[in-house]
Amino acid sequence: MQKKHRIKLSHITKQYDLTKTKSDKIKAMLFNKHTESFWALRDVNLTIYDGEAIGLIGINGSGKSTLSNIISGVIVPTSGEVEVDGEVSLIAIQVGLKGPLTGLENIRLKLLMHGMTNKEINAKIPSIIDFADIGDFINQPIKNYSSGMKSRLGFAISVHLNPDILVIDEALSVGDQTFYQKCVDKINEFKARGKTIIFVSHSITQVKNLCDRIVWMHYGQVREVGSNTEIAQNYVEFVNWYNKLSKEAKSKYIKEHREGQKRGVGLSRIMKSPTKEKLSWKTMGGGILLALLTLFFAFLVGSGTSFIGLFTGEDQTATSEKVPIEQTKKKEKPATDDASKEGASEKAQQEQPAAATAQTYEVQAGDSLSGIAAKFYPNASVQTSVEKIKKANNLETDTINPGQILKIPA
Repeated sequence: MQKKHRIKLSHITKQYDLTKTKSDKIKAMLFNKHTESFWALRDVNLTIYDGEAIGLIGINGSGKSTLSNIISGVIVPTSGEVEVDGEVSLIAIQVGLKGPLTGLENIRLKLLMHGMTNKEINAKIPSIIDFADIGDFINQPIKNYSSGMKSRLGFAISVHLNPDILVIDEALSVGDQTFYQKCVDKINEFKARGKTIIFVSHSITQVKNLCDRIVWMHYGQVREVGSNTEIAQNYVEFVNWYNKLSKEAKSKYIKEHREGQKRGVGLSRIMKSPTKEKLSWKTMGGGILLALLTLFFAFLVGSGTSFIGLFTGEDQTATSEKVPIEQTKKKEKPATDDASKEGASEKAQQEQPAAATAQTYEVQAGDSLSGIAAKFYPNASVQTSVEKIKKANNLETDTINPGQILKIPA
C-alpha cells in the first residue's frame, strides 16, 4: 500500500538580502539596486510520509531551523512549493511565548489562537501545568524564566494541541534528564498514534534513537537522506574528519562553502530569476507612492501644520500666537540716589519685551521647535534658533509636548 505523504517540499529556496541599513533595503526594492544575497536554502527537495519521525542534522548554519520554520509556516520560501497536509505545531525555545505574560496567561493565549473554547482550555490547563512541572513559576512572567523552564512550558503546550505534525527545534537540548525522558515518552506516544515528527537537534544520539530517517543538511542543501543508522554513521565520520583539520583549514572550508551560498551555487537560472528580474512598474509605483506619503507627513510634522489645518487654511502656529506670552519680571529695590535711579532705568530697558529679553512660552498642540524658533527669531537661522532654545531648556531632542513651558532666550 502506498504511503501517504504529510509534507512535500519541491525546489525550496530561501534568499536573504545582505543590506546593512533599512534605507539600503528600500533603495534595492524601489530601484532594483544590486545587493549581496545569501541563500540559506538551495534547491531542497524532500518528502515526509504520514507517521514518520524525521531527524534534521547538520553543523551550525546548515539551514535546519530555516527548513523547520518553512514547514511550520513561520516564514515563506523565496521559491519552490510547500505542501503540508495537517496541523503543525512548532516547539522551539521562546517561540510563541510572550515575555510580559505569565506562564498561565501564555497557555491560555496559545490555546485560544488555535481555536479552542474557554471550556476546552480550562479542561487542558491542569494537564499542561502538570507536564511542564515548573511549580509556582506558572504565575510568573515568562521573561523571568530560565531557558529550561521556557522549553518545558513550550513543549507542554504544543503536545496538548494534538497536532498532526510536531516540529521540535532544539527544544530538548536545555532540559534536564528527567524532563528529557518525559518528552521522549510523549514523542514515542505520538509515534504510536501515527503522528508525523520532525526533530531538529545537534545530538546525533537523540536523533538516531528517536527518528526513522535522517536528513543531513549542509550549508543550505540536502547532503544525504537515509536510514537513521546509515546517515548517523556518515555524519559522525564527517565531524571526526572536520575536527582533525587545522584551524586554517577549517576557516578555509567554512569560507568556501559560505561563498557558495552567497553566489547561489547549485541553483538553476530559472530558480534565481524571481529575485533577479526587475520590479514591475505597478510594484515600483506603490513603493514610490508610499515613500512620497511618508515625506509628506514628515513635512507636516516639521512645519507644525495639522492635517486638518492643511485643508481648512488654519495654521496651527498662527493659533499658538494668540496665546499670551508670560514675561519674567524681577522686582528691584527703590532707588535712593541718582546713580541707583540710572541703574534701575538701564535695567528696566533691558527687561523690555523686545527680542533681547528672556521670555517663556507655553507649547500648544501642533507646535514644533522649528515653528517656535521662526516666530521668535524671524531674522535668524532656524537651525541656530532651535539649538538656542534646546540649550536653554536642556532638551536633548526636538520633541516637545503641549502644555510644556519653554524658556525663550534673548
